[in-house]
Amino acid sequence: MILSDREIQKLLEENKIQIDPKPNLEEQLGSASLDLRLGDEFMIFEHTKKPFIDTRDPESFKGMTRTVKIADGEPFIFHPGEFVLGVTAETVFLPDDVAARIDGRSSLGRLGIVIHSTAGHIDPGFKGKIVLEMENIGMIPVLLYSGTRICQLVFEVLSSPTMKPYYKKKGAKYVNAEHPQESKLENN
Repeated sequence: MILSDREIQKLLEENKIQIDPKPNLEEQLGSASLDLRLGDEFMIFEHTKKPFIDTRDPESFKGMTRTVKIADGEPFIFHPGEFVLGVTAETVFLPDDVAARIDGRSSLGRLGIVIHSTAGHIDPGFKGKIVLEMENIGMIPVLLYSGTRICQLVFEVLSSPTMKPYYKKKGAKYVNAEHPQESKLENN
């Protein structure tokens, strides 16, 4: 069951869903979603460093990125065809009986900005900033600013609490993320 605005607000007030810093519900709470804002860090792929990525060889995709941090009021210039890892400004904690899906916002989608490639599901028990797998599929650069409402979370209640919340999962690769992170495929 997808949660309505009323149910999202109740779980936030009860501190079952935790968002830090606390969202401005007037601006960020939708009918059945909660908007999150763009953080100030990006991982940019330096595709000229290596000739290819071999998914069986972690060395082939390590060190292919560099972190860029933008200052307040400064734009991140997102070029056409570019793929970057971004991060939400908010840290999110989901209880053991709530999962979430991350979706892009249509106003940015209409400019060619895709917010996630594949990782649209957020497990119950997740804690951390959400890493955004972003691509500019448009034809011209788009300037993005820290603090912009960049994505929305759609919350779903599980039929019962999970036996393996993400924060307790053995080998949870991205728990407590605070910054964009490179792939940890080698930990599979």
